Amino acid sequence: MATILIVEDSPDNMMLFRTVLTLKGHTIVGLPGGDDLFTTLAAGVPDLVLMDIQMPGKDGFALLAELRAAGYTALRVIALTAHAMAGDRDRAIEAGFDGYISKPIDIKKFPLQVAQALDGEMPTHA
Repeated sequence: MATILIVEDSPDNMMLFRTVLTLKGHTIVGLPGGDDLFTTLAAGVPDLVLMDIQMPGKDGFALLAELRAAGYTALRVIALTAHAMAGDRDRAIEAGFDGYISKPIDIKKFPLQVAQALDGEMPTHA
């Protein structure tokens, strides 16, 4: 199974994501924001990053730009966000995210969406 880094500021969402993915055999590393992102990556690069877009401090777009600028161009980063308005998915993909999962998640579909992201098969458009 995979190591997945989840960057999510909501403790309730983090607990849900961690529980669902741990039950599928994944190892989860959780961060409540981007402050320790590069320290965490220095300790080991995960197979996938699920990143909330809207967080206090630096948002997911800023963090993704920093990741890409720092050379983490092959790291798969999926936008995990409550932004589900028309055009939000396109904006995330244009910013460099490798996929997009909207919240609230469907706990039955979420593991499949993550598996698709891990396989590089996540659709980027609905």
